[in-house]
Amino acid sequence: MSRMLRAGAIMAAGTMVSRVTGFVRTMVLAYAIGTAALGDSYNAAYAIPYSILDLLLLGVLSSVIVPMIVRAQQNDPDGGQAYEQRLLTVATVTLVGVAVLAVFAAPLLIDLYTDWAPGSRRFEVGVTLARFILPQLAFFGVGAVAGAILNTRDRYGAPMWAPVLNNLVVICVFVAYAVMSPAKDDIERVSNGELALLGLGTTAGIVAQAAVLIVALRRAGFSFVPRFDLWNARLGEMAKAGVWTIGYVIVTQLGFVLTTNLSSAAGNEVLGHGISPYTLAFQLFQLPYGIIGVSVITAMLPRMSRAVGEGRLHDVRSEFGSSVKLVCALMVPVSLLLMVLGPAITVPIYGHGANSVADAVYIGNVLQVYGLALVPFSVFQLLLRVFYSFGDTRTPVFVGAGTTAVNAALMVVFYVLLPAAYAVMGLALAYAIAYGLGAVLAWWLAARRVQGLGGWSVGMALTRMYLASLPTAVLALAAVWVVTQVFGGLGFVNSLIVLSVGGGLGLLLYLGVAHRMRIPEVNSIVGMVARRVGR
Repeated sequence: MSRMLRAGAIMAAGTMVSRVTGFVRTMVLAYAIGTAALGDSYNAAYAIPYSILDLLLLGVLSSVIVPMIVRAQQNDPDGGQAYEQRLLTVATVTLVGVAVLAVFAAPLLIDLYTDWAPGSRRFEVGVTLARFILPQLAFFGVGAVAGAILNTRDRYGAPMWAPVLNNLVVICVFVAYAVMSPAKDDIERVSNGELALLGLGTTAGIVAQAAVLIVALRRAGFSFVPRFDLWNARLGEMAKAGVWTIGYVIVTQLGFVLTTNLSSAAGNEVLGHGISPYTLAFQLFQLPYGIIGVSVITAMLPRMSRAVGEGRLHDVRSEFGSSVKLVCALMVPVSLLLMVLGPAITVPIYGHGANSVADAVYIGNVLQVYGLALVPFSVFQLLLRVFYSFGDTRTPVFVGAGTTAVNAALMVVFYVLLPAAYAVMGLALAYAIAYGLGAVLAWWLAARRVQGLGGWSVGMALTRMYLASLPTAVLALAAVWVVTQVFGGLGFVNSLIVLSVGGGLGLLLYLGVAHRMRIPEVNSIVGMVARRVGR
């Protein structure tokens, strides 16, 4: 537990700063271009390269590439260095080619991901932005492989801190746009030069991020030499192991395409209720998981892979149990606070400039629904790493396919039944229900694989965490009620009051109650923080 906490703390600190600067980035984005037509076009173009990378690389990275790098480091005479060089060579050449093709295919991609009519202003602006943003595919992908190699060498700092530079670059770009552009959020007036500033500036952030990771890799003792002896790259083994992961990613991306089409269609009917509210609420929903869950998973997977390779199933069970309890110790209260404080969170962040307070409140309403999904989504992601540690990429495909199928069916049902003004909230509800069911299925299958996951112990721990969180939820509800009744709404200042009382004092209350209830994971976190403050 202490080793996981130390590794998690390093990554969580970098991720925290990254997410805070990400907050500022989205604040400046909403201020500069809003969440209506221009904001929707930008967010659609911005999402496409990440979807392509997820399809080609990111899903395979954690499930296949990391375990293979670990095995090469353990078994190859040179400690896996030649294998890592071949891997980086293949990634670089492939992703440069994909980036070039994607730029030419930008109109087809925008047509695929949105419900906008070709020739419409939203469509044309989306295509222009996509052509400026899609070149980042090569830089982001190479940086991701470099980060994976660093993680297998227990170098967690740079992969977690590099996105901070990316965010700072993009913040400067959007500030420049807000200051210099006469068009602001008016999609009819925005010029190609202004779109180039937004698009190329976004790509410049990824270039800076990749550069940091490559420098860190060199400092870790890795010397990159292009290697084209691909017969030694174990591509066949990687393809065999990765085909199921790619299948899983394809399934999830089909679900994402449906989501962007439904949300863009809703935005056509109600301005400001389309892709942008979905994207911004989803980013905030992912924030706690990104800070806590990703940090724990990144440290957990290499250790679980080594334990599986050495036949130590009891260590796999122990590693998973410690991880899920550690993650949920913070996810449980945060999920309840998101459900209560959604609009109070989003108004100070997004209720400025081109965005109205009403627009920000709607983003908060979507975030409230997403709060339901935080714990099941986090547990689901942890469970997938159990399969990946065994080199099993097939089972997650079937689990993911079932989850995505349920999500897609519910999204369509809610989109049809709900008014357009509530359609994006319905998409978030479908997501929460689907991942709750997916976590149950994944748990059952993973428990069979490792001969039990300690379900009773984890269930009792979660029950105690929810009980410890109830006073926090009550305090947050009381803060919202008092402020809205006395001051008449959630403006900027009122939202900060609600956040200070319901969020700040609420979390302190949870830590105090959990400490009195002797929840070990919370006590470990409090003890670690107290020791660091004491220094």
